[in-house]
Amino acid sequence: MSDNIYIAYYFKVTPIEPATEILIAELGYAGFESFVETEDGVTAYIQKEEWREDILEDIQILNSNEFEITFTYEDIEQTNWNAEWEKNFNPIVVDDICAVRAPFHDQFDTQYEIIIEPKMSFGTGHHETTHMMIQHILKNDFKDKSVLDMGCGTAVLAILAEMKGANAIDAIDIDNWCYLNSLENVERNNCKHISVSEGDASLLTGKKYDVVIANINRNILLNDIKTYAACLNPKGSLYLSGFYDTDIPLIEKECNAHQLFLKDTLKRNNWVALKFNKD
Repeated sequence: MSDNIYIAYYFKVTPIEPATEILIAELGYAGFESFVETEDGVTAYIQKEEWREDILEDIQILNSNEFEITFTYEDIEQTNWNAEWEKNFNPIVVDDICAVRAPFHDQFDTQYEIIIEPKMSFGTGHHETTHMMIQHILKNDFKDKSVLDMGCGTAVLAILAEMKGANAIDAIDIDNWCYLNSLENVERNNCKHISVSEGDASLLTGKKYDVVIANINRNILLNDIKTYAACLNPKGSLYLSGFYDTDIPLIEKECNAHQLFLKDTLKRNNWVALKFNKD
């Protein structure tokens, strides 16, 4: 297991909305990997080896007159992640159909129940983007489909895809911690059809899928949409999230350039999750 040291930033934000969402988005572009929304703001984590002294220089909201944002930061050993997450991790239920909970939570009486160990991985279902991607999977047909979950985080979306009937699933994340956590969660949910890999879009050469799911930040998506399109079978579907409604024109333009056309949009607190079909 990786023994990387992370740096935790504790942001106090007034007023909390919509500043917290904007702050999370900008921190994500700057390289922060995971976030916990708190009563008075947000805690953000970045690997120490990715950190630099001017890491917050491009975080524009910190210079805004509309919000008051203060912060402190400290080094955190990864061995503390369980305690960090358990303090902040509550179960969620999406559309009364799918529950996402930790092993230490009580069982839910829902059609789908996913058990995620709340470690240092993005994708517990709490963030708007993960919540909406779960909604997309719930309302679409995945039976016997081949699926890619790109930037899988905890593999929560890959796990739900298998529960919905997908029979060949690749879950890929560039972060070693996410890779290890995904392996654990796949085993914990007794999944039989998910292959977990550590890496980026370069792993997709020669691969073909009926469905591609990518919940990553806007800039990575814009760079990799061409690769996702090449991986999609005819009539395949691409689900994208990790960006704001104001980013839709950029995302849609890039998708259209590769014969991917917008079919469905979900929106939650200015975040969006889009479904494109390959024509």
